[in-house]
Formats: sequence, C-alpha cells, structure tokens
Amino acid sequence: MITGFAVIVAICAALVAVWSFVQSARKKLPDNALLVGLGVVELLLVVQLVIGVVLLIGGGRPGSMATYLAYLIGCLVVLPLGTFWALAERTRSSTAILGIACLAIPVMVLRLHEVWAGASA
Repeated sequence: MITGFAVIVAICAALVAVWSFVQSARKKLPDNALLVGLGVVELLLVVQLVIGVVLLIGGGRPGSMATYLAYLIGCLVVLPLGTFWALAERTRSSTAILGIACLAIPVMVLRLHEVWAGASA
C-alpha cells in the first residue's frame, strides 16, 4: 500500500466524521454538503482499491491475502451502508450514524496497511 495515500484517506474520513458529529450536536439532519463529503471519501476508497489491485498484479503480496481483500473491499461497503441507513431514518441520530461509519474507515485503512506490511494476525 502507498502509505501517504492511506494517510490522506484516513484523515479525510476522520474530518468528515468530525463534521458529522458537529452536525449531530447541532441537531442537523444529513445535508447535501455532508453527502458530498461522504462521496469524496468513497471516491478515495475506490482509488485505494485500484491501487491495491495494481500492487497485487505487480507482484506485491500481503501478509494474508484473504484478510487484505476483505479489508480492501470492506472499506467500500461501510459508507454506502451507513448512508443508506442514515437517509432511511433522516433524524439527528442519522447524522451521528454517518460519523460512526466514517470513523470505521481510518481503522480499516490502518489494518489494511498492517496486513499489506505482513501482519496477518
């Protein structure tokens, strides 16, 4: 994995998480601007997927292929599921749900990076 890009993804997701929690504290519903922020993070995750696949095709091998692929693909699913849930509910809590989904991304990206470096446990 490219460390610098992983850091950018994690920071962007954390910033959108903070934004979501601030909006939730202000009793605001998810708005279009927040959804655009989520879209940007999701786009970064798609780019991360492409980078990960290119590295695999180029001969790179993670510590555990199954774990690596699970995190690589799993990262893509978290935000859409959280967004679907938030838009179905449309309450102040739904904005917090988006924040929690965004907080999961830096954790998953960190673990993805660890697995790529060889930590398969």
